[in-house]
This record gives sequence, structure tokens and C-alpha cells, in this order.
Amino acid sequence: MGMHPVQVIAVTGGKGGVGKTNVSVNLALALADLGRRVMLLDADLGLANVDVLLGLSVKRTLADVIEGECDLRDVIIQGPGGIRIVPAASGTQSMVQLSPMQHAGLIQAFSEIGDNLDVLIVDTAAGIGDSVISFVRAAQEVLLVVTDEPTSITDAYALIKLLNRDYGMNRFRVLANMAHTPQEGRNLYAKLTKVTDRFLDVALQYVGVIPYDESVRKAVQKQRAVYEAYPRSKCSLAFKAVAQKVDTWPLPANPRGHLEFFVERLVRPTVDTPA
Repeated sequence: MGMHPVQVIAVTGGKGGVGKTNVSVNLALALADLGRRVMLLDADLGLANVDVLLGLSVKRTLADVIEGECDLRDVIIQGPGGIRIVPAASGTQSMVQLSPMQHAGLIQAFSEIGDNLDVLIVDTAAGIGDSVISFVRAAQEVLLVVTDEPTSITDAYALIKLLNRDYGMNRFRVLANMAHTPQEGRNLYAKLTKVTDRFLDVALQYVGVIPYDESVRKAVQKQRAVYEAYPRSKCSLAFKAVAQKVDTWPLPANPRGHLEFFVERLVRPTVDTPA
């Protein structure tokens, strides 16, 4: 048990309202469509919304697992397209404030499901608070969602700067969301790289663009994922293309690609990153 490599992807962005949860949900569905076993962790510890977005009923959350009231398997709910969802722990308790016994329990809980999982997508909260930083640092891949707004670019840069200067992270993948043209997405990426290249020692990699699409709003009103509700929409086709690219991302041989290391890193932030 425990040696099955799991791709851990943190979806973040700094600013609220850039569509992180929509990206997380629809990317999860598109990856599942490729035959991957996908789990989506709602890591917004204060304002969880994956279940609301998909119209799902939640009885237990990650908080119940942390408190030892149930197993992780009791919390997981089935989402559309075969994806599995771990609802967020409600309240404001930080993962980094867990007791040693809670640490061990959480690591064990995730390691028990690791061999039945290929991809774990972590939908982080908005902002650059402690819980966001903890989840992003623990993940193997960081997918930064940005929109063509000055505040989005500024906040994305602030997040990259914090992670780079305080935690030594230097590789980020960028997804342009709600762009009106493909060129708008590339221009947005260029704006961000122009600033990071000048002031930071980081490498940004362009993942692609998700177009602005009215189908997203219609799907949200129906409490369904656009990928499921409108599979032929331009937005859904874009998610399919992004998922195909994500599916080619390498799985490292070191423990950073394993689920246990993700949780270990999450609850004990001082754990060193393997070379």
C-alpha cells in the first residue's frame, strides 16, 4: 500500500471570482472522461462550495474525519462522471494546527484510498491565507487560474511572489479563464510573465485558455457542471483539451508524487521537498 503515484494538482489564483471551483470541477470531469480515477478535494475551509455548485447533499465533511468521528470513505460522495468528492471541513480550523494524533489519522485516511486513485484535484480558497498556502505547497502541481482583470493579475503575482520568496517554489502552470479570444488568453499570460521575469526567479508554463461561455452560467443555475450539462459547448471542449494536456504531465518517482507525502506535507509544513 502507498506506493501508487497520485497526481496532486492544486487549483488556485489568489483573487476570488476567477472561476477556480468551476475549473476544478470541470477539469476533474474531463480527466475522468480520459479514464482517470479522479478525486476532488474541496479545500475551502471557510466557504465550501463544490457541493453547492453540483447540487449534492453533504452529511459529513473532512472535519468529521479530522475529529475521528468517521473514516474518509464515509465522507466521500459520488459526483457526476464518476468523480469522487471530499467536502470541505466547515469552520476555520487550520490544517497546520492539528494534533499529532489528528495528523496521523489524516495521513492514514488518505493513504488507504491512494491505490484507487490517479488524480487528486485540490480546489483552494481565495486569497493567500495560511490554509491556501499549505495546500498549494503540499501539491505536486500548481495550476494558477487568472482572468483578464488587473486585480486578478496583481493577486496572482502576489501569490507567486509569496510562494517563491518564502517557500522556494519556482514552477507554476497558468490557465487563462473566461477569455473572449484565444489571443486574449495568451496576452494575459504574457502580462503575468513580463512581471515575474523581471522581479522573480520563477518559470511559468501556459496550460491554455478556457473561453467565456454563457453555458457556464446556465449550468451553474442548474447546479450542474458545464462539462456534463453542455458537453459540446466551447467551454467544455476547451476543458477537454486542457485535460489532455494535464494528462501528459509527468508523475515523479520521488515521494512528492505520492498521496501520503501530500498529506504529510500538508499537516507538517516543515517537511522538506525531495530533490
